[in-house]
Amino acid sequence: MPYTTSPVLPPGTLRRSPQPVLATGDGLVLRPWRIEDAPAVHAAFQDPLMHQWHLMASGSEAEAVGWVERWLTEWEGERIAQWTVADAHSGQLLGRVALRDIVLADGLAKIGYWTTAAARGRGVAVRATATLTRWAFDAIGFHRLELLHAGANEASCRVATKAGFALEGVKRSAFHHPDGWHDMHLHARVHGE
Repeated sequence: MPYTTSPVLPPGTLRRSPQPVLATGDGLVLRPWRIEDAPAVHAAFQDPLMHQWHLMASGSEAEAVGWVERWLTEWEGERIAQWTVADAHSGQLLGRVALRDIVLADGLAKIGYWTTAAARGRGVAVRATATLTRWAFDAIGFHRLELLHAGANEASCRVATKAGFALEGVKRSAFHHPDGWHDMHLHARVHGE
């Protein structure tokens, strides 16, 4: 049975080119992961705040190497695309920003991010999210980007709002964190807004 609409983005839209490096224009760079990032990833996941809002825990640098190795292969699969957020001058790892749950046919993806403890309060997540959003809409042609965060995570809510993602609603008891079930805020942006 034929569909009545064409795919928003055809298969191969991402993988036909190497994963790009994206500059924020204000001192940050979004770049593909490197194996040498693993020690900094492991260190970032020793922060108790990361344990509160993220389900992963890094027990060793070797485990973090495995994560980075997996992240490096995801671009080809076109379901997840992850970038290191780094200081453009020093190269210091400041966080991660990603497109997750990519559905090219629908022009849809979810934005995800985290920052290191040293990067918090400096607008790193907002600047990285805004840069990735512009690229996804303008260079690739995504139609809609969503952003989900635990309702109790007020800092993440501020990031979403400052990056231009409108709050659309609450998904009740939608995500299981170590301390129990959390309501999730659903934010979104549509191309052209």
